[in-house]
Amino acid sequence: MATDPAMEAGVARGNGRNVQDKVVLITGAARGIGAGLAHRLAADGAKVALVGIEAEEQRRVAEEIGPAAHSWEADVTDWDALGKAVDGVVEHFGGIDIVVANAGIATTGFVRSVDRDAFERVFEVDMLGVWRTFRVTLPHVIERGGYLLAISSFAAIAHAPGMANYSAAKAGVEAFCNSLRGEVAHLGVKVGVAHPSWIKTDLVDSADAHPVFGEFRSNIPGPLGKTYPLELALDAIRAGIHKRARTIHVPRWVGAVKLFRAVLPKLTELGVKSRIAKADAAALADIEARGAREAAVTGRSGRAATTD
Repeated sequence: MATDPAMEAGVARGNGRNVQDKVVLITGAARGIGAGLAHRLAADGAKVALVGIEAEEQRRVAEEIGPAAHSWEADVTDWDALGKAVDGVVEHFGGIDIVVANAGIATTGFVRSVDRDAFERVFEVDMLGVWRTFRVTLPHVIERGGYLLAISSFAAIAHAPGMANYSAAKAGVEAFCNSLRGEVAHLGVKVGVAHPSWIKTDLVDSADAHPVFGEFRSNIPGPLGKTYPLELALDAIRAGIHKRARTIHVPRWVGAVKLFRAVLPKLTELGVKSRIAKADAAALADIEARGAREAAVTGRSGRAATTD
């Protein structure tokens, strides 16, 4: 994948910390942000460990990268599988310097009608998966005075209807990282949280293709509803990892929106007031036609994570 000359110049000048020969563990690395980061960090000289449930896709990513990458199959909600994978990473690469808790899924649906199991699975993967990933890897990261980065979302800041579980899970990730940061600073470990907006990934493409919520999202005005290229997120997150950044905002205006959190819920309610009844009725009709589970699941990762 293409590299960012400005980022490379910044590292060369010492404006960030080099990832040369560092071991970076990335969860959910089969595609999208996880796979893209694996490519870019390996190009920067890192050794990348890919951990996730989509084994075949991850192996393909590792093969594309070459000897600097290796894949381990593990569900971030499974303590035993995750621990076994981390042990394998340490045995293979000798340790872990940086962890990117990227694994995440989403559903579409309103609270009163969404499939219950799919709804709860988002919390298990997106929030508890971060806690489990960090808990299992933390001894190794402490040993090397490393860096933990969790991929949260703009949804942690702006809470849209139809995304109650995703917004709550991602807000929980942000709060978790803010608490953890103070706990491990004296151990030489830095903690960061990234807030991407709508990024062109399989997850967002799948949500946009949903017969109800795709149309609902298309009416979000201006930059708040715009889908941004994957490369923008990869550039920003890669730069943040080099800097061991506390926060990463994609695009940068997401950071400014944080200043208005107190009024965002009311503004969101006013913005959807005229459309919510129609969308609610359409969601019920979609569930009647396709079933609650099928209507709720988005993205290939989401389908893999919610398959019985």
